[in-house]
Amino acid sequence: MELEIKERENKGFAIARIDGKKAGVMSFSKPGIGFIIIDHTEVEAEYRGSAVGKKLLYALVEMVREKGLKILPLCPFANAMFKKLDDIKDVLKT
Repeated sequence: MELEIKERENKGFAIARIDGKKAGVMSFSKPGIGFIIIDHTEVEAEYRGSAVGKKLLYALVEMVREKGLKILPLCPFANAMFKKLDDIKDVLKT
């Protein structure tokens, strides 16, 4: 699986590709200084259940750790993952 993060001025997304084909996308916005908001996760039907969403989330967690940011997970999937996974709670915006 290939993971890539694209950022623009006030938004961005992480995209997962498997064999060159889009498997999923997790989008985020940058409303201010110090954090990002994950607002949407979409995994293609054929890749559901293969941890694509989780890998996208971990890619964004790694990015915010490197930048010293936090994440506000408004997306239901990302929010559920933050409740479930203790190893990413250090980047949760409270």
